[in-house]
Amino acid sequence: MGGHHHHGHYGHSHHDSNTGGGRLLFSVLLNLVITIAEVVGGILSGSLALISDALHNFSDTTSLGISYAAQRISRRDANQRKTFGYRRAEIIGAFVNLVTLVLIALFLVKEAIERLLDPQSIDGSVMMTVALIGLAANIGTAFLLFRYREGNLNIRSAFLHVIGDAVSSVGVVLGGLFIIQFEIYILDPLLTIGISLYLLYHSYGMLRQTVDILMESTPRGMDLDELVAEVGKVDQVLDVHHVHVWQLDETHLALEAHVVVDADNMRHMEAIKHTIKDLLASRYNISHSTLEFEFAPCVVHDHAHCYNQAVYSHAY
Repeated sequence: MGGHHHHGHYGHSHHDSNTGGGRLLFSVLLNLVITIAEVVGGILSGSLALISDALHNFSDTTSLGISYAAQRISRRDANQRKTFGYRRAEIIGAFVNLVTLVLIALFLVKEAIERLLDPQSIDGSVMMTVALIGLAANIGTAFLLFRYREGNLNIRSAFLHVIGDAVSSVGVVLGGLFIIQFEIYILDPLLTIGISLYLLYHSYGMLRQTVDILMESTPRGMDLDELVAEVGKVDQVLDVHHVHVWQLDETHLALEAHVVVDADNMRHMEAIKHTIKDLLASRYNISHSTLEFEFAPCVVHDHAHCYNQAVYSHAY
């Protein structure tokens, strides 16, 4: 293995060391307070829409919180037990978070449908006031995160979420206004269903992503056959097999493969390896590749003992 690929001190971590860490923490706390306020307000006013708006806020709070915690954890160095470092912490956190969200959103949809069948009276002024506070908090958070939204995927997604939240809060404010004016209580469960479906739609996409990473799937949009063909075209490479490509985390790809070369080209092995690694890095953005070399004459007999013979007879 080339020396620059020690799993031990997992070298290529380029986390911006503290991308708005303090602001991130503050916006998490701010959103947490709002969430609690909206749940309490929802219970007092009898408005499910407020509770679903709170859930919406909470989903961002938890994903922000997870990003924050994972940022802290993933900066820990790799160690003997966790040779890849702690990058996956964030993915596992996101997975747990999303599953919880989906369950709560489904529960709210069920409640809302029951309410459509049997409308309850709602205190529109409490509903509206609390939703306005939520809206103010969303706008505040958006300002806090705005400066950092470029650098970091987490913060960028958080920023977009907060904007989405603001939209759903506006919906609840208007709903409250209509309920005060016209007592159209049915608006409340309709808003609830709308917000919950929006949440479910988002969560579904993100769940697929996290499950893919946890299942070590080949990253979406990567054509393995094409990759194998390209590596096969490298000078002196006879065959490529046992190819695995997976995601270490949101941004890092890894590959392992067996590469067959002719035993006579043994002395070029380092050069061939570098060519392949460069190809993988530049063309497929694979920063971490492990290649095992085998020698062709032997593939015919295809049993382990023979590989060893081939290796020893040419190596020593």
